[in-house]
Amino acid sequence: MKIIIVGAGEVGFHIASHLALENKDVVVIDKDPAAVRYVSDNVDVQTIIGSGSSPVVLEEAGIQEAEILLAVTNSDETNLVACLVANIISSSTKKLARVRDAGYDEFHENFRDHAPHIDTLINPEIEVVKTIERLISVPGAVDVGEFADGRVKFVGIHLDESVRLAGVRLSEISEMIGKQSPLIAAVIRNEELIIPRGNDRLMAGDLVYFISEEDKLLDTLAVFDKHVEPIGRVLIIGGGRIGFRMANLLEENSVYTKIIEKDPHRCTELAEQLNKAVVLHGDGSDQELLSEENIQDMDVVITLTDDEETNILASLLAKRMGVHKTITRITKFSYFPLMSMIGLEQVVSPRLSAINTILQHIRRGKVLSAKSIKNGQAEVMEAVALETSDIVGKPLKKISFPKGVLVTGIIRQDEVIIPSGESVIEPEDRIIIFAKREAIPRIEKILAVKLEYF
Repeated sequence: MKIIIVGAGEVGFHIASHLALENKDVVVIDKDPAAVRYVSDNVDVQTIIGSGSSPVVLEEAGIQEAEILLAVTNSDETNLVACLVANIISSSTKKLARVRDAGYDEFHENFRDHAPHIDTLINPEIEVVKTIERLISVPGAVDVGEFADGRVKFVGIHLDESVRLAGVRLSEISEMIGKQSPLIAAVIRNEELIIPRGNDRLMAGDLVYFISEEDKLLDTLAVFDKHVEPIGRVLIIGGGRIGFRMANLLEENSVYTKIIEKDPHRCTELAEQLNKAVVLHGDGSDQELLSEENIQDMDVVITLTDDEETNILASLLAKRMGVHKTITRITKFSYFPLMSMIGLEQVVSPRLSAINTILQHIRRGKVLSAKSIKNGQAEVMEAVALETSDIVGKPLKKISFPKGVLVTGIIRQDEVIIPSGESVIEPEDRIIIFAKREAIPRIEKILAVKLEYF
């Protein structure tokens, strides 16, 4: 598979890194020599210095042989023009573009159905708001993925020091709780991803990923001593485009919302555009202001300014002042491993949300959705099993999946099945597969060749 990436910023760099590890044929284009040199020095991909919207550069990159073009520069206009030019030269190439301006929101279908025929427009601000909404809906979760139209949740939670499952083997959980144990797909311990077996023990401090049907999620969370507290009051620090989108969504869900914004002109705009949210002019990291606004009474504080240091400081301050749940916007990927160390476990990134969305559109086979786990160490994919596949019609325990792969869910019409070794995949089932990074190329081959062509 040949993929051309226009844009060598953080999104382009991380997607290139991800795909290079899977031995994809990747070409990265950017006008900035320093950005191109950084990619070339750190990732085994071809690089070209030039404009990704230039037909000469795209032809040099091999656009006519490329299956996918990803336009992910910081300029919406450059991304759109790159797709337009690619469409003229190679109409069969699948095109994905990152577009952030809200003015394009209503035209996504137009861009797909008419020139430049962009298959998918991805707005990272929309995606990060969806991520925040999922985190708010699942208490204690640091990561939430949705599959089967939301009927299946893939949730990551940290085990507290006092959790009753600390030191318990997976094989002993069912007996301990008096019912079937949740399907635990992965454990992150000391930054290492582990696919646990029955004899493995859970430990306090582990980041545990489990799968659950939506209607059983609250019961599953209770197994890990996580209990639901309804969200009724939210404070947003930062009234930029993401803050505005978030406030709009909270208003629609009848959640009492306050926004603190430093720019007085932006405050006026927010007050005019929002119906119920309280808009306050001030610094979200000002302890006196937060105290005056009774921050300790807020169920959630979401820090969404454009300055990540301010977001980190404001979240830490909010926790110190009695807020139990904070969600912090981070831009630099290098900060992510540090967040849990300083007590900020719920972290979001527009760039990371965009990358997760892009992944589902570049996978081979009938992949309906995909989510990257722990900086790309693993991935969860939802795919369709076709009648011709050799994974259909026999128990899972008799199928030779690659090492590091686990089938975590089977969706059959309106039924959601959390599988065991005896479960059998039937034609047209939607299957949810958890795979470590090194196993993804083989899973892709199964999904593409076995399911689509044989």
